[in-house]
Amino acid sequence: MAGSGRGAELGILFKRAEVFERATTIDAVFFDKTGTLTTGVMELSDLITDEPKEVFLRYVASIENASGHPIGKAVALSADERGIELVQPEQATSLAGLGASGRVDGIEIIVGKPDLLREAGMEPTPEQLDSLERLKTEAKTAFIAGWYGKVRGVLGVADSVRPQSARAVAALGDAGVEVAMITGDNVRTASAIADLIGVERIHADVRPGDKTTLVEQAQELGRKVAFVGDGINDAPALVQADLGIAVGSGTEVAVEAGDVVLLNGNPLLVPTTIDLAGATFRTIKQNLFWAFAYNTAAIPLAALGLLNPMIAAGAMAFSSVSVVLNALRLRRYRPQEI
Repeated sequence: MAGSGRGAELGILFKRAEVFERATTIDAVFFDKTGTLTTGVMELSDLITDEPKEVFLRYVASIENASGHPIGKAVALSADERGIELVQPEQATSLAGLGASGRVDGIEIIVGKPDLLREAGMEPTPEQLDSLERLKTEAKTAFIAGWYGKVRGVLGVADSVRPQSARAVAALGDAGVEVAMITGDNVRTASAIADLIGVERIHADVRPGDKTTLVEQAQELGRKVAFVGDGINDAPALVQADLGIAVGSGTEVAVEAGDVVLLNGNPLLVPTTIDLAGATFRTIKQNLFWAFAYNTAAIPLAALGLLNPMIAAGAMAFSSVSVVLNALRLRRYRPQEI
């Protein structure tokens, strides 16, 4: 109760008591990038096309808006800010990890990764490929859009890194915990972001369903894994992990699936969660030791007539008091700056 209460004051909700014990065994933390290490608030930063930009953005944003993806929302918001009226696609299909497609004004529009458009017979030009590579090196999510058998333009969406991410990664490393970042971004973009926050191990081009597989593979190697995520597609990995840490600002499905809920998106709460759980579990073991020590020492001695029964009774009472006082020390727990 004392550990849970202190956690709540810090913005950490422990759902179950056994979480405190499991958290002490964690030796690897997998972060889903978007919404945890980054803000998850994306903005359309680049628009490269030879088409009239209003027409291009109207087509692309209409498809992306129907997809419901954070990237799609960023494109739709940019169109809205420019006063471009979007339309409901006649049909729309979201392809997890690849992109989206649909029909606008009778035109079949495809938006997403180059491989998706290549499957539809649209090959990016060398200039468009150069633009994609440049945006990736700038830690932006880059994708293309096309119709009528031709790639019509390149878009770049930026997701800013949370200012505390680098310190959170460093704190986990100092505690001997391995940190990995999981993202659907390509290797170039993922590497650029990883360099900013100090993550050495990255899993890029990961589709939503593969996150659980990565957790399982680490567990098969004997690792005790904590997974940190905030999206609907993070829920299976949160359940599979030895410790599921959900960001409270994310989806209800993720929050329900997590063992621990962070009440704000500060990534420094992740090392704090593990450290506070460790301090709580140590206190539990101390209390068990002293409670047993008082009782197993005093009661047999009193029964054998070697100790005044009043002293034995006092020892039993003091064991309860000492447990409470020792537990209340957790209220003075101070994490590193968060």
